[in-house]
Amino acid sequence: MLIQIPNVLTSDQVAEARRKLDAAEWVDGRTTAGPQSAMAKNNEQLPETHPVGLELGDMIIGALQRNALFVTAALPLHVFPPLFNRYAGGQSFGSHVDNSIRQIPGTPHRIRTDLSCTLFLTAPEEYDGGELIVEDTYGVHSVKLPAGHMVLYPSTSLHHVRPVTRGARVSSFFWLQSMIRDDADRTLLFDLDAGIRQLAGERADHPVAVQLTAVYHNLLRRWAEV
Repeated sequence: MLIQIPNVLTSDQVAEARRKLDAAEWVDGRTTAGPQSAMAKNNEQLPETHPVGLELGDMIIGALQRNALFVTAALPLHVFPPLFNRYAGGQSFGSHVDNSIRQIPGTPHRIRTDLSCTLFLTAPEEYDGGELIVEDTYGVHSVKLPAGHMVLYPSTSLHHVRPVTRGARVSSFFWLQSMIRDDADRTLLFDLDAGIRQLAGERADHPVAVQLTAVYHNLLRRWAEV
């Protein structure tokens, strides 16, 4: 399931993030890649422990906690601290699948990467190219979103970033471990929740809404890892 989540950050938050990121010192993105990814990866990245990245990461996590669509779609258990990258001057990232396990920097804790997230921090008109291309069982999806919007997709998906031929593409990227490991189960719960919300909005006291809500929570109880 590939989900676009609009307005994760406000325009003021995006402007603040860009101001601080534009003044920060970036490093070669390949320094944080594994041997295989390093052959495909050509971008710049903010160091994982950079104070600006940590500050903005906290802002993003706070915004996600308040975003109902994100919570419903992801059912997050653990979220990897957001990282930041920049593509310019023809830089790109070739086809790859994200690592299945990530260790949270500075801790002994690891997360399983069920979902990958890209939060765009530059407007589409600021750069040419830079589309995120995600391949799944339903085909090939090209994603290039307004600043402050985010895309959420299974980490099992083969994906790449097309070369940026004008301007610069700045974004935050990170992963999360969901309470629901299986993408098909997660999609089923998302669709069921959407149906319940629509039914409840039309008639909150409808007995079917109560029945379907019970089904939702019983499935969540059966499948969830907490």
